[in-house]
Amino acid sequence: MQSYYGSGKLLLSGEYYVLDGASALALPTKLGQFLKVSYAPSEHRVLHWKSYDSNGEMWLEAKFDVETFECLDQYVSQKSLILQKILRMVRRLSKNFLRGKEYILVETFLEFPTWWGLGSSSTLIHNIAKWAGINPYELLFKTIGGSGYDVACAESNSAIVYEKQGENPHSQEVIFNPPFKNCLYFVYLGKKQSSKEGIDYYHSLNQQKEQFILQLSEITKKILEVQELSQFDALIREHESLISESLKMQRVKDLYFSDFWGEVKSLGAWGGDFVLVTSPKTQDETQNYFKNKGFDVFVPFQEMIK
Repeated sequence: MQSYYGSGKLLLSGEYYVLDGASALALPTKLGQFLKVSYAPSEHRVLHWKSYDSNGEMWLEAKFDVETFECLDQYVSQKSLILQKILRMVRRLSKNFLRGKEYILVETFLEFPTWWGLGSSSTLIHNIAKWAGINPYELLFKTIGGSGYDVACAESNSAIVYEKQGENPHSQEVIFNPPFKNCLYFVYLGKKQSSKEGIDYYHSLNQQKEQFILQLSEITKKILEVQELSQFDALIREHESLISESLKMQRVKDLYFSDFWGEVKSLGAWGGDFVLVTSPKTQDETQNYFKNKGFDVFVPFQEMIK
C-alpha cells in the first residue's frame, strides 16, 4: 500500500490578490487528507475510487477504466467527472501513470468536515501529484485552477509566505508564532464559500490592482513582525478596509459582528467559511459571544494551526 498526506489551509492575508502576485501569509492546518493506494491482480483493468468524510461516511464512489479513465458507473456524478478530468491530466503529465496496472483501489480520508473549506480539493491535488510523481502546481493550474497557495500549504509544516509570479509559484516557510496567539480563534460562518465564484467576481472587477498588491504585501510583512495584539488588530482593520474597498463588499465584522469588542477578518473567499477572530477577553467570554449569535464552530488558533 502507498500512502500520501496533505495538510489543510487557511489564508491569513493577501486574499484574491495572491492571484496577481501579492505576498500572502498562509497557514497549514493540523487537519488534512490521506490518500491510500493498493493494487491487486484482476481480469478487469479498473480504478476503484472511494472517498470518506471526517465521520467515516463514503461521500464518493466511482470506477474508471485504467487505460482511458472512462467512467464505468451507470450514474456518473459531477464529482466523478471532476476526478476524471484530474486523472486524465495526470496521464498527460506522466505518460506511464498506472500503465499496465490491473485493479487499483484508491481511498481518501478527510480529517475535517467537507464544508469547512480547509482544502478538500487542494489536498487531493497534492496527494495525487505525489502519487504520480508530478508537479502539484502544474496539475492544479491545468485542472481546477487557483493561486496554488493551498497546494503549498498541503506539503508545509509551518506558515508560509506565498507569491505567484505568472505560472511560477514561490513558497517560503516562515515562523508565525505571535505572543498573543492565545487571543486568536477561528469561527465558521456556517456556509461553504465557492472559491471559483469568488475568483470569477474578482476577475470581473475593472480596476488597477498594482497599488492594492503593494499595500497588501506590506501588511503581510508587518504581520510577521508584530508583537502586540493591538498592532495586529490595526493591521487586520487596514487589510479588511483595503479588500472591502477593492471588492465593493462590506467587511464581515460590519455585517455580522458590529458590536464585537475584538477584530474579525475574512480568510480567503469573502462571505463564507472561517473567519479569524481576535479577543483580549477569556476564551469562554469570546466563545459565548459567537454562540449567542448562532455560530457554534469555534476553534482556538493552537488547535487549528500546525
